Amino acid sequence: MTQPAKSSPEGPSAGFLAEIKDAVSVRAALLVVGVLALQLAFITSYIGAFHHPRPSRIPIAVAAPAGPVAEQTAKRLDALPGGPLDPRAVKDEATALAQIRNRDVDGALVVDPSGTTDRLLVASGSGASLSQALEEIVGRAEKARGRTLRVVDVAPADRGDSRGLSSFYLVVGWCVGGYLCAAILAISAGARPANLHRAVIRLGALLLYSVTAGLLGAVIAGPVLGALPGSVPALWGLGTLVVLAVGALTLAFQGVAGVVGIGLAILVVVVLGNPSAGGAYPYPLLPPFWRDIGPALPPGAGTYAARSIAYFKGNGAAAPMLVLAAWAVAGSVITMACAVTRRGRPGAAVGSGLSDDAPSVPRFAGGAAEPAERPRP
Repeated sequence: MTQPAKSSPEGPSAGFLAEIKDAVSVRAALLVVGVLALQLAFITSYIGAFHHPRPSRIPIAVAAPAGPVAEQTAKRLDALPGGPLDPRAVKDEATALAQIRNRDVDGALVVDPSGTTDRLLVASGSGASLSQALEEIVGRAEKARGRTLRVVDVAPADRGDSRGLSSFYLVVGWCVGGYLCAAILAISAGARPANLHRAVIRLGALLLYSVTAGLLGAVIAGPVLGALPGSVPALWGLGTLVVLAVGALTLAFQGVAGVVGIGLAILVVVVLGNPSAGGAYPYPLLPPFWRDIGPALPPGAGTYAARSIAYFKGNGAAAPMLVLAAWAVAGSVITMACAVTRRGRPGAAVGSGLSDDAPSVPRFAGGAAEPAERPRP
């Protein structure tokens, strides 16, 4: 005999497809599609930025003791196929060295008209791949003219700083802490703050976390591991600003878009920010899109400032610090504005299955849910 279909407490089974429809909500399906899009964007961004590094308009100073030699050499380098260099003639070697240390240029060619050997001044502290690219490009140009090139590293990366990447990884760690801290605040108490007081409390908690994370990161990278030279207090201040900027923009995205805001923060900081930060390949070696957006995003601004603090006595760090400050201020203002304009109760915690504006369930004193009032006949 045919067995009757089994029933569940909710009613008779309607089949596997109906179970899927009941188990997977439209909102969950859309979130999964969003995660897939984020994953594909991650792959595209990283491979697009790193698969074919090509030097483009690397700023370099050209110095010669006297006469028009510097101008002529600069014009010759500027005419190289593909435009890999952006040369500018300076009056002497001291000026060229000062421009490197001020981060106005990434290297300098010092021409010796009386001999056959010229010197190339590089700064591997700003990225080993960049100094190597300069050595290769200028070396070929010098060889074509029958001249010899001697390379001098005037701002070498520290022995514990492999290829000058410690600054980049330190900043990446600070960025991860910033958006994870903001995400945890959302998980614990709802993606959107209920009111202005809650928003200020979240920002205050983020500030305390930023100060702590900035200090510990600077101490680990410097005195503990010996991976990064430079002033620990300066790196501490930078770390505080990086974590606060990333955390504030994450809170702002959450205030605007709820839980989806965490994904938007990852898109800006990780998918777009990390490959364009100038870590493995500094800006002149990146493709145009990543080279253009890198200085405006927290990872790029933080990496540039960290290298400036570590190897250039803080020269050139002002502009990226202002970028980070702008992200921190804008994120904080948007977070508070969203709290002011929002109506209703606090959002539900992430993973609760409720929307951000779902009403809370009334409970008895013992914690059990209070049954809804039945309509009276």
